This record gives sequence, C-alpha cells and structure tokens, in this order.
Amino acid sequence: MRVHSFRAQLVEPHQAWIEANINTLTHQHANPLQIHSTTILAVLHNGHVAIGGDGQATMGNYVAKSNVRKIRKLQDGKILVGFAGSTADAFTLLERFDEKLNAYGGNMKRAAIELAKDWRMDRFLRRLEAMLITASQNELLVLSGTGDVLEPDNQVAAIGSGAMYAQAAALALKKHAPSLSAEEIVTESLHIAADICIYTNHNLVIETL
Repeated sequence: MRVHSFRAQLVEPHQAWIEANINTLTHQHANPLQIHSTTILAVLHNGHVAIGGDGQATMGNYVAKSNVRKIRKLQDGKILVGFAGSTADAFTLLERFDEKLNAYGGNMKRAAIELAKDWRMDRFLRRLEAMLITASQNELLVLSGTGDVLEPDNQVAAIGSGAMYAQAAALALKKHAPSLSAEEIVTESLHIAADICIYTNHNLVIETL
C-alpha cells in the first residue's frame, strides 16, 4: 500500500503536467515545414539606433524565400520591431504589440511588459514560436515567449539563428571601431553572420532612428 501510494505521488503530478501541456507539445511537432525567419540585430550607438535583419526564411531544410522583410515601423516610425522565428506567429505578436503601444500611449517598455504577460499567460499566445526585438530612440528590448523582457548589455541585441555571430561582431565593432555609425555596425555584423550561418543571407533590411 505504501509503495502504491508513493508511486501515485510520483506519477500523478507528471500525468497532470502531460495532460495540461499535451496541446502545446503536439503543436510544437505538428508542422515541421513551418516557415521560420532568422537573424535580427539591433545596436544603440552614439545616440542613434539601427535595427536590421537578413531576408532568408526557411521551411524545413530548404530556403522558402530570400527577401523576407523582418523589420517593421510602428507608432509613426517612432518604434522599430524585428522578429525571428515562425513568420506567421511573429506577425500575430506584432499586431498584439501595436495594440499594447496604442493602449499605453506609445510607452515601449510598458507595452512590452504587458505583451510578455499575455504571451506567458494566454493559452493561444503561449503556442506562438517567435522572438521580438523592439527599439526606440534610446532603448532596446528583447521579448521572449517565456515572459522575459530583457534590456541587453552593451546596447546590442540579437535574436535568431545567426544571433551569436552578429552580436559578437557588433560588440567588437562598437569597442574597436567606435567611429562607425549604428547603421554601419549593424550592416557589417549581419554580413559577417551571413558568411557563417547557413540560415542567414546577405539580403539585408536596415532601419534607423
């Protein structure tokens, strides 16, 4: 009896977790051919902001499109947003983020926090597989589906497949070539990432504030 009781204590919580998350688990593996976009980099440097992304989108193991525009302007161009991950999911999040900006008077940090709360709590939003970088004139934020709103160190933010390469290049350029503009740093860093990462190409879109 004791063994059975102890076993039930172990099994039942796991069973409850599986039942609660079965829709999320099956969703994650249901569509291996979902279109994904890749590398986004944002830099705040010498009082200016630049955010850029490559144009490649992959579907499974092949390139579905080479000129996807992954950067959007919101709030009459005062806020820039870049996305990586599932393209359809990212557009859903962009719409929600724009709604939050309108609701909170264009306050980017407040809108990002409120979106992250919904993203974590809402059963539909929890299934969305994407990440966002948002940029204003003096601030960068990274939003993830785990409810995180991160303000990156050194005023460099990167997401997507080639994020590590782009971020490393940008940090080096900021430190050793400070005379470069934010746009130049983003452009060169993304080209370096594209040379290394097979999911990133050289068709760049760069926006500045």
